[in-house]
Amino acid sequence: MDASGVYFTSYGGDRSLIRTRPQWVALALFVLALVVLPWVAPERWISMGYTIFITAVAVIGLQICTGYAGQINIGQSAFMGVGAYACAVAVAHWSFPVPLALVFGGVAAAIFGSLFGLSAARIKGFYLALTTIAAQALFHFFALNLPRNWFGGPGGVHLEGATAFGINLANDTAIYYFALIVLVIMTFGAFGIVRSRHGRAFEAVRDDDVAAGMMGINVMMTKMRAFLVGAFYAGIAGGLWAIALRHVSVEQFTLFSSIWLISMMIVGGLGSIVGALIGTVLIQLAREGVASLGSSLSQTFPIVGQDIVFASMNVLLGTVVILFLLFEPKGLMHRVNTTKQAWRRWPFPY
Repeated sequence: MDASGVYFTSYGGDRSLIRTRPQWVALALFVLALVVLPWVAPERWISMGYTIFITAVAVIGLQICTGYAGQINIGQSAFMGVGAYACAVAVAHWSFPVPLALVFGGVAAAIFGSLFGLSAARIKGFYLALTTIAAQALFHFFALNLPRNWFGGPGGVHLEGATAFGINLANDTAIYYFALIVLVIMTFGAFGIVRSRHGRAFEAVRDDDVAAGMMGINVMMTKMRAFLVGAFYAGIAGGLWAIALRHVSVEQFTLFSSIWLISMMIVGGLGSIVGALIGTVLIQLAREGVASLGSSLSQTFPIVGQDIVFASMNVLLGTVVILFLLFEPKGLMHRVNTTKQAWRRWPFPY
């Protein structure tokens, strides 16, 4: 619902993402703030920034697969791991350029993810969730048991250095800008996907796959395509993670990480790209705050023990996610949209 007086005379204008001049100004100021941040912020903020950007790419992919297509995916972290290993091997062993290595990691993760899309054609719901958990076990098994000269075994793969377009990515500021550029590209790509006929097919299958099939939608291919797209985004995020940390190992991509990615999507709101971004920022900032608070508490009360403090903090964050599921299951974006519509209708109740 647009504000009174905002209307369009063309289909392109009516379908535009940014609809008014104030929205353009707000977006420009927001992007400018992100660009200026490394110049004025402490180094810790810069590392937090690119961590949020990388995680947001994976959550957007999960949003497309689960939020739009309704395909429950608890193996997104495993798909990130596949992309990270593929990108690291491409850079370290085959001397691929970083942009090409990122795409290679995304494609490798997409191929791995599409295998579970085939399973989604026959099962759904709880059983599909169990199937995607198998992705974590398969990823760990292959990474640890394949020849060491492939993926390094338990030690993982180490990257000496990486450059993109002649820029050395050995410092946090360069990685911050590179991750920001990739996030912007992937975000606009996600908007293009969900607003296309593929996105409409995703939503139709999510709402009722039987009715979607009767309408002529190839349900099997749509489900497989959803997993492929979601895994591709996870692979890109994993490649960025490998370049940022310059080391890849299986311990970085666990089932617990996949659950946190799901929690970010839930908090932001299912079926919203912007919700995925908001949920990622809020949960990541909350985790950073909990880590800082836990460190301070463990130093103030050493008798309690650092492990107990951090376990309690994780329980607190988990409780927040449960409260969202109980009282705001549609996420923050639903509440934001409801508030905007109520404000635009005021003082009329209808």
